[in-house]
Order: sequence, then C-alpha cells, then structure tokens
Amino acid sequence: MPKHLKKLSEEILHENPWWKYKHDTYEKPNGEEGDYFYGDTNGVVMIVPVLGDGRLVLTLQHRYLVDKQSIEFPAGGIKDGMTPAEAAKLELLEETGCVPREMIKMGTFEPANGFVKDTCHVYLAHIESQGEQQLDDSEEIEVMYRRPEEIDDMIRKNEIWDGESMATWALVHHYFIH
Repeated sequence: MPKHLKKLSEEILHENPWWKYKHDTYEKPNGEEGDYFYGDTNGVVMIVPVLGDGRLVLTLQHRYLVDKQSIEFPAGGIKDGMTPAEAAKLELLEETGCVPREMIKMGTFEPANGFVKDTCHVYLAHIESQGEQQLDDSEEIEVMYRRPEEIDDMIRKNEIWDGESMATWALVHHYFIH
C-alpha cells in the first residue's frame, strides 16, 4: 500500500476571491524533500433539480476556457461562511429561478484530486416553484428541461461533456431507475 506523504510546509502563492494557489513541501518515500503545487477552494455544489412532472432542469452556458457551449446541472462555488446546502439553494435560485421543496444530499466527489482541492457536494432537489433567474453580471445562462432517460443519451452523444455533470449523474441516476 502506498505511504502517506508527510507535509513539511505550506504557503499561499496567490489568492483571489475564488481560490488559492498553494505550494507545499513534503517528505518523499526516499526521505528527500518534494514540492507540490495545487489549487484550494471552499468547494462547489451541483444540483439535480426535478420538477413535479419528472423533468430535470439543466443549464446551457458558454465556458470561457474551452470556448464552447456546455450543458450542465446547476452549480457554483461555496462562498465563505456558507454551508454546502445554503450554497446549493442559492445557486439553484440564481441560475434557474427554482426554489426547492426538498433537497437530498446524494454524495461528494473530488473533480480533479491531483491538482486542486475542490470537493463537489451533490444534491437532488425536488422543485416547489420556479421564477426568474437571478444571474450576476458575468453570467448568461439558458435554462433547459430534459427527461431523466435522455441524460445518458446526451452523455453518449457528447452533448453533455462537463466532467462534474457526468460525475453528478453517476451519483444520482439510480434514483430515476424504476
């Protein structure tokens, strides 16, 4: 079994409102000192909203880094002082206008555990009502509706290519199989 690496030091190289860039030194298995550089966030939330008629609410938005449109489940970062559940309700309202009647935590995962600490908290939300989106000035998001049985096909066709949305679907899809 691989050994646990002993952390020797930790420093923040850069910090902004969304994440920190850190540098740790650690002891290698041979006793030498190694360097580890990584990002660190408060984590993210991803929500699978379910309407009363069984349809799921998704978002369509342009992703700057890859310069293309992305179909995703509603998601966002956890702000300082917020719990994951509070962040999930806020992101759901902002991106889709949806207000949940009930939210169920389905699990967590690490989207990129080799270079960023960014725990993703996944929720299933039964929607009570839906109003207007409350987007901030940097967001332009279109709301989409699909039946659960369409999601696997959208992933196979590479219409949904976002890794966090696919991992989220892996955590919740069993909920929709009868």
